[in-house]
Amino acid sequence: MTGSTWLKLGGLLATALVGLPVVVLAVLSYYSRKPTNVGLVDGWLADCPDKPNCVCSQALEVSHRIAPIDFSDASDTAWQRMKSVVSAMPHTKIVSEQDGYLHAECQTSVFRFVDDLELLLDAERQVIHCRSASRVGHSDFGVNRRRIEGLRRAFAAQTHP
Repeated sequence: MTGSTWLKLGGLLATALVGLPVVVLAVLSYYSRKPTNVGLVDGWLADCPDKPNCVCSQALEVSHRIAPIDFSDASDTAWQRMKSVVSAMPHTKIVSEQDGYLHAECQTSVFRFVDDLELLLDAERQVIHCRSASRVGHSDFGVNRRRIEGLRRAFAAQTHP
């Protein structure tokens, strides 16, 4: 074999090694299904699975816990404002909403993974509980925590223009 043939083979091998993970991630994203642990369980958001790709303000485990989102105005007003903020989030669609509970699907920009965002209004305590979890994979590199913190900032910005 000539040197140029080896170079071509090396280039093909490098392309395959780089391209294979991308294809695997794309297939995983396409086949991700709505998880069975989305929705209220006895009036609470579901606990996070034993993976670092979920945060929840009602989580039992400290590593998954995140603060709920506080509000001081009327609960109906706060809930409408929160729905407005979620509706304005890029790559996000509200899939269900009832009685102070909201479920939205958030699609990641690059590989189009779907994450589940859930919100639960607690009018008595004047907080909105939140849960954000990845459907596939083990780690999310902090994406779900950053999503909730961004939601918190956007919600606060609408409170104080």
